Amino acid sequence: MLAYRHAFHAGNHADVLKHLVLVQILRHMNLKEKPYWVIDTHAGAGGYALHDAAAQKNAEYAEGIERLWTRKDAPEAVADYLSLIKEFNSSGALLYYPGSPAIAHRLMRPQDKLRLFELHPSDHRLLDATFGAQPGVQVRCADGFVALKSLLPPPDRRAVVLLDPSYELKTDYAALRNAVSDALTRFAVGTYAVWYPVLQRRESHLLPQQLRRIAGQADWLDVRMQVREPDASGFGLLGSGMFLINPPWTLHATLRDLLPWLTGALGQFKGAHFALEQQAG
Repeated sequence: MLAYRHAFHAGNHADVLKHLVLVQILRHMNLKEKPYWVIDTHAGAGGYALHDAAAQKNAEYAEGIERLWTRKDAPEAVADYLSLIKEFNSSGALLYYPGSPAIAHRLMRPQDKLRLFELHPSDHRLLDATFGAQPGVQVRCADGFVALKSLLPPPDRRAVVLLDPSYELKTDYAALRNAVSDALTRFAVGTYAVWYPVLQRRESHLLPQQLRRIAGQADWLDVRMQVREPDASGFGLLGSGMFLINPPWTLHATLRDLLPWLTGALGQFKGAHFALEQQAG
């Protein structure tokens, strides 16, 4: 677990989908004056320089954010996401990709709170240096799955919880399921956003169905996108998904309208496709 660093994957197609959805969730939360918390269980370093050696090793951003950077035909929600990323790149060149903490911090209001957890010591130091002294923000070197228990329910009973483990260990799947199940018993009305990888691995295929069972009668939305073709090796990230419990009621229609464009823009083979399913009361 402590070997994983998101810098190697910053700005890839999975980040695009994850952060596009996160932006839409936080925009919706901001429609009400009442404060809310954002809790990020696996926050990483908070932001990434794309010219650094880690990001350049596989240059995954070239198949993600870079494909969208100069597009003029993006749907409204994608254009909104791109405009936010461009705020972190004032020169106009794509040099920096903000992580979930930076995006959340940029969109939150003074009355809102941000709680960030990261176990990797190097990434935690970077995260703390950037956000540790910011008003309303707490940064901890801790297992976010475990720490989540002490934060729910939040005082104002409004929260977005982003659960984004690396899934490098098979045990991450069980830990995630347990964390979501426990969180729902403590705070059933929170918005939970679970990122998951699309892999040639049994655990990856089973996870969305398992999360649906955990969600029970709650509203949920499952969006996933496959942009790469499977190969004989059986390895590699083919795509990703976001499983949302208690999502904004507007999100399904927004994603339905933009996913054909986004899949076309990010797809790396003719069979690139997406799926969008929901349970709504």
